[in-house]
Amino acid sequence: MIHGMAEAPFWPVVQAFERQLEASGGGAAVCVYHEGRKVVDLWGGVRDENDRPWREDTMAMSFSTSKGITSTLLHILVDRGLLRYDDPVARYWPEFAAEGKGTISVRDLMTHRAGLSRLRPLVDHGDRILDWDHMVEALARTRARPTVRSAYHALTYGWLTGELIQRITRKSLPEVIHEELVLPLGLDGMYIGSPPEARARAAQLSARPGSEGSGLLGLLVSERVADALTAFNRLLGLPLDLRHMLDALVPPGEGEGLWHDRILEVPVPAANGLFTARSLARLYAAIAEGGTLDGVELLSSSMIPRMARIQVETRDRVIPVRMGWRLGYHTAFTNRGPLESAFGHFGFGGSGAWADPSRRLSVAMVNNRLGGTPFGDMRIAAIGGAVMESLRSAQGPRRRRMRDRDRRWRFAPS
Repeated sequence: MIHGMAEAPFWPVVQAFERQLEASGGGAAVCVYHEGRKVVDLWGGVRDENDRPWREDTMAMSFSTSKGITSTLLHILVDRGLLRYDDPVARYWPEFAAEGKGTISVRDLMTHRAGLSRLRPLVDHGDRILDWDHMVEALARTRARPTVRSAYHALTYGWLTGELIQRITRKSLPEVIHEELVLPLGLDGMYIGSPPEARARAAQLSARPGSEGSGLLGLLVSERVADALTAFNRLLGLPLDLRHMLDALVPPGEGEGLWHDRILEVPVPAANGLFTARSLARLYAAIAEGGTLDGVELLSSSMIPRMARIQVETRDRVIPVRMGWRLGYHTAFTNRGPLESAFGHFGFGGSGAWADPSRRLSVAMVNNRLGGTPFGDMRIAAIGGAVMESLRSAQGPRRRRMRDRDRRWRFAPS
């Protein structure tokens, strides 16, 4: 069942969303802002194994989509003069200078060139990812040097950026998110480390409709996949650093830490963001509008071109494609090709969010039906493609609301 609203030109987004729910099951939500207005706000499907319907306020754990949140917070600190991109990380986090890391800059970190992408050497079992102090101390005492090519810091990015934020603000990461993003923008659901009342709104993740446990994610981060990737590399002679890829992407113990009962309670900032699509789209709408939305200045307008500028042109060592890394974001990809002027962050399982300041556009999606690969999923790409199709065929700003009538969708003037 689909609920919500969409302005008339954005009917292709409604169609794409309906097709996805029919094909994948589970539940999801999509939100789009254009020219400072919310033009699409859809939700549907089921949120748990008991087939309870996805509600308007349902949130979903959105994996790497959360990297866009810590990245945005770092840009806010730069905007306020509390941080500089080319300063050594150790200026704000002195312990980080150990083992030759004194020259690693904030820019190196935000472009995945800090040389700290490998997770597996830092942990002896998967539950370690729930221990903030262990992870930041392990990263601080690890030997590393900045690299020329990027190597996606798939999980380590969260603790590195999160600890930097905490050192500068002298507040916990959840506090900073609440004070700097949620309150000013009036967001209805954005957490990295969430209280009980928020967790009650969380959808249950599953690999197929009605399934329990890790399902597909457990397979994707398993040693079986590691072996398959190695064999594939040998067969095709691809120029991939398989050991590097696996150390960055495959947590020990088939990722059991991500399925621990406490996963939503504590911050794991590169993985366990709990969001509504509305909150993600509204945050990126502020960026798309030049830093200010509905009279709230999140960032000064001069910051947006700095955030949008591509920093890394070469193929990533962990994700073997050209990601177009900005400072904390990558190029927004759609099923119609990349949008070079758009940037944000996608996550495992189909979630993602991005802004395109040139089009005054933001797009976000969250869901609980996991699929795709550790690199991402085609569902957010398909939604992005439908949004671009809608913009091209737009014939006016007439607003309409969608209503459910016997599983047939009709639009009536609101």
